[in-house]
Amino acid sequence: AAASMEAVPAVNSSWADTVIRQPNYVDVSVAVATESGLMTPIVKDADIKGLKSIAADVRDLAERARTGSLQPDEYQGGTFTISNLGMFGIKNFSAIINPPQSCILAVGGARRELVPKEGTDPKNPEVEVATLMSVTLSCDHRVVDGAVGAQWLQEFRSKVEDPLRMLL
Repeated sequence: AAASMEAVPAVNSSWADTVIRQPNYVDVSVAVATESGLMTPIVKDADIKGLKSIAADVRDLAERARTGSLQPDEYQGGTFTISNLGMFGIKNFSAIINPPQSCILAVGGARRELVPKEGTDPKNPEVEVATLMSVTLSCDHRVVDGAVGAQWLQEFRSKVEDPLRMLL
């Protein structure tokens, strides 16, 4: 998600009463279910971290959120949120934006489906099994309108479909 904000930085913005703020950093909040309710610990500077570092941060922050050992600066703020219900078998859902952030990405579970094979006759296509995932981007249209949200989703999709691009 953070890597896609380089191409579409407007998604990394927030509404502040009468102005739009666009920070020069990307702090991604990750929704974590805890016994006391939902918490959104923050992976700070996610735009300059590698996947391995982000994964380690998410594991650490999620564990500390569940044990109640996060400090306030580790869950207050953030510039964008990701909520993943895929591990619960949810295919797709709509998530509620965490103000003052302008966007939240709802991630559904991966599933295997038959799809037409590229380059085959559309009237009689060959099929193959593909792994598919549904995501939904909720946007505060005072800050990020549907066209900008769609641009960001296109960028996100291109990175998810070709993850090696994020490593280069």
